[in-house]
Formats: sequence, structure tokens, C-alpha cells
Amino acid sequence: MPGTIVDFRRPPAAPTARALQLARGLGWFSIGLGTAELLMPRVLTRLLGLRGQENLVRSYGLRELGTGIGILRSQDPTAWIWGRVGGDVLDIATVAMGLRGKRRGNAALALVSLAGVTAVDAVVGGMLSGKPKLAGLRAGQSAPREV
Repeated sequence: MPGTIVDFRRPPAAPTARALQLARGLGWFSIGLGTAELLMPRVLTRLLGLRGQENLVRSYGLRELGTGIGILRSQDPTAWIWGRVGGDVLDIATVAMGLRGKRRGNAALALVSLAGVTAVDAVVGGMLSGKPKLAGLRAGQSAPREV
């Protein structure tokens, strides 16, 4: 809420049930995506104009599986969710290489999707971290500046 003063000296509140539920959904999403990256790297690299990057995509699949399992097994998945955000940055950088190829339309669509997933990851990370300013952002909004 605009104008709300938050005392960051207090420890953050425990994550809400909604934040934990969203994190759990992201955990399952990671497992699904990681499985696809491990089992179908040639298909994915061909679609995105990233031929020759199959081993990189497989390694990203392992990362996604590990993150998904970490989220689902953790009582506090906050660090795992922020790990997803870091992974999203790697994914965006990798898929951006496809913008130079013949499949640039597919790569552009994938980048838009990745931006959306990154936003969801960041919002859930904010909810879990007790950072109301980050968790409260809506699409198209930027974070308020500190004075």
C-alpha cells in the first residue's frame, strides 16, 4: 500500500500459507521443466535456435530438478525460490542468443514467457522473504525509491 511505513528492524513474519502454496507450485513447475530439459534437449535447442547447446540445456535441467526438489522438501523454500530467480537470469541470457538465428520468433516468445516466470518467482520470493514492497508489486509497476 503506498505510503505504508514498514519497520525492517523487526524479523520478517513467517511466510503465509498462500506464499508456501505458490512456492510449492513453482517447485512442481521446476521439476516438469527440468525433466523436459533433460529428456528433450535437442527438441528445445532446435525450437529456440540454439543447436549445439544440448549439454547446456541438460545442465539447466539438472539445476531445475534440484531446485524443484529443494523447494518441495524444504520447510522454508525462500532461498530455493531466490535460486530460481538466479536461474531465470541464466535462462534469459541463454535464450537471448537465439534471437540472432532463424528461430528468433520462437526465442522472443520464450523470452516473454521467461520474463513472466521471473516476475512470478520474484514476487513469491518477496512474499516468502517478508518484503512487502516487492511482494506487492503489480505488473508494470516499479519498486518505490527509498529516500
